[in-house]
Amino acid sequence: MMTEAAEKYFNRLYPDGGLKLVATDPEFADFFVNFACDEVVNQDDIDDRTRMMAILAALLGCQGIDEFREILPGALNLGVTPVEVKEIVYQACAYLGIGRVRPFLDAVNDVLAEKGITLPLEGQATTTTENRVEKGEQAQVDIFGEGMKGFAASGPEESRHINRWLSGNCFGDYYTRTGLDYSQREMITFCFLAAQGGCEPQLTSHAAGNMKVGNTKEFLIKIISQCLPYIGYPRSLNALRCVNEAVSAQ
Repeated sequence: MMTEAAEKYFNRLYPDGGLKLVATDPEFADFFVNFACDEVVNQDDIDDRTRMMAILAALLGCQGIDEFREILPGALNLGVTPVEVKEIVYQACAYLGIGRVRPFLDAVNDVLAEKGITLPLEGQATTTTENRVEKGEQAQVDIFGEGMKGFAASGPEESRHINRWLSGNCFGDYYTRTGLDYSQREMITFCFLAAQGGCEPQLTSHAAGNMKVGNTKEFLIKIISQCLPYIGYPRSLNALRCVNEAVSAQ
């Protein structure tokens, strides 16, 4: 049976009874929901909106499209706005690629349409084709420090264009947008990287970036904890190791 606390949170997360496994796999549903919606939720003091933003980003990272589609209405119910959902999915493209992100973008559009929300949403861009590299590099400086100055023009000649793309595309096209601030964008990036695995050098770097924009070690551990039911223990423990490495390097 679900605990009282688990059932209460479950009913907020799935207001329409959206978890299909309750009918087909009731025993599994009970112990998973008791863990994810009671034990994990009540471990920390993270607010519902932040928790759900992190979980949506983690589900993108681990390619959990079915769970993402089922949980998205609950995320909206718990305070994540349509603009924030779109920004999470858009930014995922820089870290996962459109090949892995497209199904999630389609799922978001389907859910928003079902809720009667008119698409497209209001634009959030703040850069132009002329200034995106400059503005993107400035975002890198703002997040990672003065050592990022000149990054867009740095590196060996044969691969320098990739550094320029990182400044202009990854940061200039995404991080400069409104809808999410730097601390939220670094948090979801941390979740993308932790959930997909195999990106530990980048995860350590972004753990440091998170801390530089105010997302403390303690906060990142809370984020890992809340994402754990959705990405599993190995990737969660790897993420914890990367956070500790980032702290040791500071």
